[in-house]
Amino acid sequence: MYKPVVLQLPNLRNTLRSSLILAIAPLIAGINTAFAQQQNLPVCQPPNPGEYLLLIISPSTNSQKQLRRALPPELKTTTCRYLNDTVTRIGGFKKIDDANRWARYVNSIVGLSAIITTRPTAVASTPTANNQTPTANYKPQRLGSGFAVLVDYFNRPELANQVKQVVGGDVGFVAYGQRPYLLATYTTNQKDAYKILQKLSEKGFFAVIVDSSKVMLLRSVVNLPSN
Repeated sequence: MYKPVVLQLPNLRNTLRSSLILAIAPLIAGINTAFAQQQNLPVCQPPNPGEYLLLIISPSTNSQKQLRRALPPELKTTTCRYLNDTVTRIGGFKKIDDANRWARYVNSIVGLSAIITTRPTAVASTPTANNQTPTANYKPQRLGSGFAVLVDYFNRPELANQVKQVVGGDVGFVAYGQRPYLLATYTTNQKDAYKILQKLSEKGFFAVIVDSSKVMLLRSVVNLPSN
């Protein structure tokens, strides 16, 4: 004799809810673990004067393991925090070409992007004649793909005039990693970007080259009166 099947909807809902919780729990645990690991990491040490530093963005344990397997043991690596990123720090490069070669190698072998930064032997100095701050005069927008060379201006926007003289063109105002920077150049030509980075370092500026798609343009041109 045919007997109808009666579903117990409350039990079914409870079963689905339990299954959903079991499925989501590992994801939440993974996110919390990654966040805790990032919070426990030390802040990256800056480069020594005249040194070029390679910071490879490696947010996961798996990417860090892949990177270590791809690098020769003589390269000293350190996992640390740079702005809001978990990176692998590789220092000791005396020439920008050496750092550039390793950045290309890491990108081609492991597929990870890198930041190159440097510390000049002498910091550029300019008398502080005013306290003006560049402000956005239109809706902020992200830069396209390519390379952006940024300059840390240490809350002294009047340095934009000196940066302008070095790069031979207009200087913008941007945000990267929730921090403001002067935009020395934005280009799709990697060699041109590294040339500008080297010139800025030689003139005593703290500069960094980054993936331009992660840079928010706040003002395309910074115009400040010359001292």
